Order: sequence, then structure tokens, then C-alpha cells
Amino acid sequence: MRSVGVEEELLLVDAQSGRPLAVSGAVLAAAERSAWQHPGADGRPSHEFEKELQKEQLEFATKPITEMDELQEEIIRIRGEAARHAASTGAVVAAVATSPMPVQPSLNVGRRYQWLGEQFGLTAQEQLTCGCHVHVSVDSDEEGVAVLDRIRSWLAVLLAMSANSPFWQGEDTGYASYRSRVWNRWPSAGPVAVFGSADRYHARVRDMIDTGVLRDEGMIYFDARLSAAYPTVEIRVADVCLDAATPVLLAALVRGLVETASRAWQNGEPPARVDTSLLRLASWRAARSGLDGPLLHPETMRETSAPQAVEALYQHVREALKDHGDDERVRQGIAQLHERGNGARTQRGLQADGQSLSSVVARCAEMTLEP
Repeated sequence: MRSVGVEEELLLVDAQSGRPLAVSGAVLAAAERSAWQHPGADGRPSHEFEKELQKEQLEFATKPITEMDELQEEIIRIRGEAARHAASTGAVVAAVATSPMPVQPSLNVGRRYQWLGEQFGLTAQEQLTCGCHVHVSVDSDEEGVAVLDRIRSWLAVLLAMSANSPFWQGEDTGYASYRSRVWNRWPSAGPVAVFGSADRYHARVRDMIDTGVLRDEGMIYFDARLSAAYPTVEIRVADVCLDAATPVLLAALVRGLVETASRAWQNGEPPARVDTSLLRLASWRAARSGLDGPLLHPETMRETSAPQAVEALYQHVREALKDHGDDERVRQGIAQLHERGNGARTQRGLQADGQSLSSVVARCAEMTLEP
């Protein structure tokens, strides 16, 4: 069975005001101290946290896992660890993809971050966004690229399901996932054309880096890419999700997509040649609507309801889900998501109930740690 890993970016905020705090360095130092006090089974200190572009956020990654119950337990555990380390600095963690409160982000220290700030100006300065990335194992780059070529039109549905960033600088943006709109300011971000082979994929990456616009392979911000560090494909479209169950739902669906695409490749089925311009429109529509408006159907690229688009994704990967033992979990997860809504609906619902944006953030921080 293919292993799955999840990366999440969390916002570090003040518990009372809800404003982001530039304390990632102190949080990482607390994690490092804890790791030395409680080394792993091999006697070496280690933790799951890394700094990100801005000092107001913290990133973690799970280990590769095959069972979804274990993945959810791991996400809950690490979120709890993040909260514990953040508390030592006077902060709390919130799984929101943009800050509802006004903020002037602070670029992290380091040569790479300094280069990004100088190269991209306001795009880098304003880029305080928190995503959820799902890694799924593949046997080779050739299989990985075959998967990338065959999952392109399905990714916007995952964005709609995860949408959790309706607010920006204290205002309702009108979008369910404004994070994705901010993220797509990067010149290498978004959907891409069919590659056709691993050689063509790697040639495209080299050509992009050789322009001098990008610093290195880590700046290949495609919606889905080959990981530069692991034998995986990495799907990067989702907002970080409020609750711990939704990233597990996404992970199960992504693994189903990867397996379905790989089987199609092995059977000699060509990828759908959906034009990249249509995929960009599907992504915009998903960011605008989330689950509360129309989406573009992944197979026809024509307007449909959000439930119909999600159902199409489910049916597309259902055989793989059954083979993985994930079918019942996914069916229930989709039903619950439609009933309660994604993070964008939750955040707006809290505000509609008369809560201030600072109270919205405080409630989101509580939900981040709920099992």
C-alpha cells in the first residue's frame, strides 16, 4: 500500500487579540530543547517542526504512514506539540490559511529568505499563507510524472473542500480560499501542462531554474510536483484545514487519485489533455466558491454544483479507496464536510454570529486542537 505523509503550516497568534506573532524562532528553540530532553528511540534528539517564510508561521511534517487512523492520530499529536511549544512564547497555534486579523508579516532570517524578499518584493513580503501538502509514494519518477499528468483536472475539487481562508487584513475577501489567490502570485505556482515523461518534467524544471527567476528546485510551486527530497508526488493545492479529520480525508482522496492515475498509466490510458487555461479557471472557481457555490466539473470543465463535483471525484477514485480500505471513511468524511462546511464556512459562520475577528481566531485555535 502506498504511504502518505502530510505537511501543515500553522499560524502563530496572540490568544487575546488574534493577531499573528513573529515568534517562530522561539517556538523552534522550545521544540529543540524538548527534543534534547526527550530523545527518540535511537537516542538522538529530533522534532517535526521547521521554520517557514514568515516568522508568524510554523511548519510540520508527519512521517510516512499507510493507515489513515494512524495519520489522524499523528496530526493531532503534532498539533498538540506545536501548541505546547507555542505556549512557552505566549502564542497559540491556529490552523487558518490566512490571518483574519491585520498583519505585517516578518520575513524569516536566512540567505534564502533574504533572496526571496529581494527578488519578489511585495509578493514575498505579503506571503503569509498556510497550506496543507500531501505526499504519496511512487516507485519511480516515470510513474510520478504519469500520475501528475492524470490528476490535473481533479485538484481544484480538493482546493474547494479544504478552503479555509475567507479573510485578509481584517476584511472578508469574498473568496473561500484567498490563500490560493495570494499563493498564485509566485511565478511558478499553479496548474501546468501535461509533461509526457520524467525527462520532459526534469527538463522543464531545469529550464525554469536556468532563467534565474527561481533560486532552486524548491521554488517549483506547481499544484502537484515530484518531491525533490522524497520518492513521492506532492499535491500542494489545499489550505490548511481547521480540524484534524479533513486533512486525513484529503490524504485518502489524494492516495486514491495517485493509485487510480497509476493504474490508468499502466493500462496505457492517455491523460486528458485539458488546457491549462481551463484548469486555472477551475482553480479560481474553487477558490471563490469553496463548497458554497458552483464549481467546474473535473471531466467536462463546465459549471456544476459543489456536491456533484465532489461526487465525481469520489466515484473516480472509488475502486482505489475500496482496495485501500478507505471507502467508508471517505464517504462519511464527505457527508460530514457537506453538512458542517469547510473552514471558510465555519469562520464566516462565527463572524455572522456576532463574534469579532479576534474571537473567530480564538475559536479556530481551539478547533485546531480538537480530536
